[in-house]
Amino acid sequence: MINLGLLIIRLVVGILFIGHGAQKLFGWFGGYGLKGTGGWFDSIGMKPGITMALLAGLAELVGGVLFALGLLTPLAGIMIAGTMVMAILKVHGPNGLWATVNGYEYNLTLLAIAIGVALIGPGQYAVDAFLF
Repeated sequence: MINLGLLIIRLVVGILFIGHGAQKLFGWFGGYGLKGTGGWFDSIGMKPGITMALLAGLAELVGGVLFALGLLTPLAGIMIAGTMVMAILKVHGPNGLWATVNGYEYNLTLLAIAIGVALIGPGQYAVDAFLF
């Protein structure tokens, strides 16, 4: 049952990160694409904005794919965790903990999941289980 639970966690979180990366990179799913996201990154002091949006989008997209597949899971966890640390530091942290005030509650939850799975492993139903 643990392996099934890890699979569900990896798939849901990984697919959501794929979507967030696609928002930043391609403007899919209601996102603003590189130009729009880059402009926003510039406005919050993350310069150069387009480069930072590209790096964040790639970390989310690639990290999400790897996490969902359970492939190179520690690397995937680090990629996801890195984007969540930046989201907390640059956007949500000053608003406090709770999501109801645009705080970092959700980001902290995703950070804990990414690091937790990276530390305990992706489970039996993962590409890593077949490779390593």
